[in-house]
Amino acid sequence: MTGTEEKDIKETEEMASVNVQSSTEPVVMSEEMKVLEADATRAQELEAGDEPDEEQTLVDIMKEVIERKDFKEFRKMAPEMNEADVASVLEELDEAELLKFFRVLPKDIAADVFAYLPIDLQQSMILMLTEGEATNIIENMYVDDAADLFDEMPANVVTRLLAKTSAETRRTINQLLKYPDDCAGSLMTTEYEALKLHLKVSEALEKIRRDGIDKETINTCYVLDRNRKLLGTVTLRSLLFAAPDVEVGEIMTENVISVTTLTDQEDVARDFQKYDFSVMPVVDLEDRLVGIITVDDIVDILQQEATEDIEKMAAISPTDAPYIKTGVFETWKKRIPWLLLLMISATFTGMIIAHFEEALSKYVVLTSFIPMLMDTGGNAGSQASVSIIRALSLDELNFSDLPKTVWKESRVSLLIGATLAVTNFGKLMLIDKVTAPVAAVVCLTLIVTVFVAKLVGCSLPMFAKKLGFDPTVMASPFITTIVDALSLLIYFEFATLILGIA
Repeated sequence: MTGTEEKDIKETEEMASVNVQSSTEPVVMSEEMKVLEADATRAQELEAGDEPDEEQTLVDIMKEVIERKDFKEFRKMAPEMNEADVASVLEELDEAELLKFFRVLPKDIAADVFAYLPIDLQQSMILMLTEGEATNIIENMYVDDAADLFDEMPANVVTRLLAKTSAETRRTINQLLKYPDDCAGSLMTTEYEALKLHLKVSEALEKIRRDGIDKETINTCYVLDRNRKLLGTVTLRSLLFAAPDVEVGEIMTENVISVTTLTDQEDVARDFQKYDFSVMPVVDLEDRLVGIITVDDIVDILQQEATEDIEKMAAISPTDAPYIKTGVFETWKKRIPWLLLLMISATFTGMIIAHFEEALSKYVVLTSFIPMLMDTGGNAGSQASVSIIRALSLDELNFSDLPKTVWKESRVSLLIGATLAVTNFGKLMLIDKVTAPVAAVVCLTLIVTVFVAKLVGCSLPMFAKKLGFDPTVMASPFITTIVDALSLLIYFEFATLILGIA
């Protein structure tokens, strides 16, 4: 072996020794490696679809900021977040803490955050603020939101607060407050963009830049004549793509769908759904534009109407307050009237059973099937009534469709009744071990009860609407009470015919 070869071998052994030694020592990760590893981990999360919820993270951070009462950091964070999220965080505080943090908000977003708070909280807060603070909030709110705020407040408080606002704001809010509840006039806002017929496109765009900041929406502009009569609409998109020297009247859409100030809010919601609008003009009886309704108001109306229908269908008087904020006594007042009425009406069921008490003593087994027959009839009637009420609310049915509805439900009820009867007959004979005549009485009652229940369930809501009542009143509890009595009469009639009880 040459000297050079021995030297190479020695160097190789030394390098191997160093590598073994280094492999046994802990590796200290550099800052650059940590960053790279964090980026790789985030990339893997993104590939797996585990995108962190940044908005929720901001909400959590704001909650921590509020817990440690860091007003400076709260004021810094608020403009970076959506106003609705800020309002949702503040809503969880008690009124004293809420007022402290609300006063820290920058003035340019305070009114927007205030508008997202629940209406009952708005009303209590506006009374706790100074007149200057309250006036600033009202002046910076959209007038329809301000009108909603004042709608249920004491008249003396409304008068005092409006006295501090500008004449234009006061006049507009007073105008909105004069309209009846649940109509288009009470929902609309007067903050819309109006253009003249012979205005050039360049002039129209300049006008929108100048005063559009104070409008609720500028996506759709309304073309009016000198008497404010609605002539047509023009979208911001159309203006942007039109030649600057073209007149607005040449590119406007003349076929305008509108509602009047007294149109019911449910009809307004249906029009929004039918035409897929995001905004709709409101005109008076002389076809003059007085305001617009935006889709965010319609979403609230749909929720309100759906809640009202559900409460009526459950025999509860409707209420505007959230469940958790409704007191025990108030809840009792909303529920007890219907329960008393239904309890009294259910006494007819007891009277029917008492009338046939002696006859039932001869066939005691008949008593055990009464709950099943009553429940089946009530459920069958409820199925029909809920389907019809929903169809009526969506304008899929009207009173002229009653014959078609009755004919359809008759055929459905016979199929359902026959299916239930055949199934129940096998159960009665094989499991309950009753005689064939008793099984016949029960099964025939099932068929006729389902038939009658379906007819009652489909016809009563339609008659109610025809007479001007809310069809949801004729829902499950009311129809169940009626069908219970009818099912017993049918039951005992078959028992008399087949078994000879009297």
